[in-house]
Amino acid sequence: MCGIVGYLGEKDAFPVLIKGLRRLEYRGYDSAGVALVNGNGNLNVLKSKGKVDDLVAFCEDKDISGSVGIAHTRWATHGEPSSANAHPHYSQSKNLAIIHNGIIENYADLKNKLIAKGIKFRSDTDTEVLVQLIEYIQERKSLDLLTAVQLALHEVIGAYAIAVIDRRIPNQIIAACKQSPLVVGIGDNEFFIGSDASPIVEYTDQVVYLDDGNIAVLRLGEELKVVSILNRKLYPEIQTVDINLGQLEKGGYPHFMLKEIFEQPECITNCMRGRVNVNGDNVVLSAVIDYKQYLLNAKRFIIVACGTSWHAALIGKQMIEGFCRIPVEVEYASEFRYRNPVITKDDVVIAISQSGETADTLAAVKLARQHGAFIYGICNAIGSSIPRVTDTGSYIHVGPEIGVASTKAFTGQVTVLTMLALALAKEKETMSYECYRKIVKELHEIPGKMREVLKLNSWIADLSRTFTYARNFLYLGRGYSYPVALEGALKLKEISYIHAEGYPAAEMKHGPIALIDSDMPVVVIATHNGMYEKVLSNIQEVKARKGKVIALVTKGDDTISRIADEVIELPDTIECLEPLLATIPLQMLAYHIAVCKGKNVDQPRNLAKSVTVE
Repeated sequence: MCGIVGYLGEKDAFPVLIKGLRRLEYRGYDSAGVALVNGNGNLNVLKSKGKVDDLVAFCEDKDISGSVGIAHTRWATHGEPSSANAHPHYSQSKNLAIIHNGIIENYADLKNKLIAKGIKFRSDTDTEVLVQLIEYIQERKSLDLLTAVQLALHEVIGAYAIAVIDRRIPNQIIAACKQSPLVVGIGDNEFFIGSDASPIVEYTDQVVYLDDGNIAVLRLGEELKVVSILNRKLYPEIQTVDINLGQLEKGGYPHFMLKEIFEQPECITNCMRGRVNVNGDNVVLSAVIDYKQYLLNAKRFIIVACGTSWHAALIGKQMIEGFCRIPVEVEYASEFRYRNPVITKDDVVIAISQSGETADTLAAVKLARQHGAFIYGICNAIGSSIPRVTDTGSYIHVGPEIGVASTKAFTGQVTVLTMLALALAKEKETMSYECYRKIVKELHEIPGKMREVLKLNSWIADLSRTFTYARNFLYLGRGYSYPVALEGALKLKEISYIHAEGYPAAEMKHGPIALIDSDMPVVVIATHNGMYEKVLSNIQEVKARKGKVIALVTKGDDTISRIADEVIELPDTIECLEPLLATIPLQMLAYHIAVCKGKNVDQPRNLAKSVTVE
């Protein structure tokens, strides 16, 4: 949510800021803006509702000079999407400008106090309250900007990542964060700010990830200064970030989502590299080796996640329980953190988040830590918040995921959970060596089988045109395929705006069967496994009510193929690994239906890639 970019140096800031905003478009937004201090000491704030292209068009005849600036893409929370509510926001005197990601929870109280002091507001946002408060403190006490920011943040309740500039001090940016990510890039006599590293890596690979309560002072000609809200000097580690710029481009594909769907074989290979040996018969996870005393002695695992990550967790639950005989609970992080859960020091809490910044998951981790649980993180974004607050964990190593609808991150998460379950089972000796070796060997073959599935893309594109009329979809699966049904339905909802629901196939008779008629497409994962005959019966129930069945079957199936209206054939694999193959056609189906309907696939309405607010 909300993209933040900042630049301080000797270049023209505007092109750097606009390019940075384009890098952050994947986060989801409804307006954009920039603030620039020019050589005359003027602070120009330029913003518009809509996309970054709309902002660029708006700025064509405006003064965009200056070598210091901040920029923002806004995902609306307080106040409707509009130019007035877009960031940056001026202070009353127009000496200061601010950009902000997060939510100021006590903004209403602060706003009322400031209005009583005679301050007039130009927007409906919580963010403007903060810049007005900073200026009020600064002017009332004749303070420097850093001290005013520190004192203002003492009064704030909520989450924030902010950047503030003052036209009277044109060679300075003040940035701060709490429960919302912020990265500072260090170049040659220049600094960069970003919500993540993607706007920065083109210019420097040296970055500092700010921790909660950190305030960064960026001044031209000086080293980066980081202090706490209490003004204690801090010495954060400068890290080298490794992101290939090619990963941030579409590479000839029409959308990032399609590119990322096709990247999955390579991504899963990267995920397994160094963990599954070259012979494909052994899994080694350093986290399991280094922390086996906690992981092997756990009485219970609790997996906390949101959205697509929650679906991956449901698959992980089945594998950990089945392979390791450890009870596993899967919780929505947004519910877990608020219901006073029972957590003990004998529990292991696994937190799954692609971005590593999901606000509810991060809060759930902190709650579990307070209760003494051991915390294991599964994330994609290196250096993000969740890996920094967990005891150990595993990165999924699938590269930046730009499309809002998660694809390769889901299969990466499932792959890591598979390797974790196998590594634990081996250590606990709860699985025979023959079974262990068979699954590892088949996991090693999955990228090749994914490539086979991807050859169906053109055929699925043609099939998708048939279903653009649909207003509702039903997705059915059993066992390991039930979470795949949930994920398939979510993908369709996210990018095509067609209502879709995922159900365990046997539960169809307990309500959803009432919806089935000749206008209801039903997607059924019906691969040839232990549930095959049961799912076959469910398909016959749908057909008896004139439902249109799209069946995912194992290659060579000659039973369901004769019953279903459309059949998508998948390579044969072990049941627990079927989600890694069955998910891909459902991703392609959702993608092509959305494209046929003319939807913005990479930036669906109302959604954000990284949900950093509650």
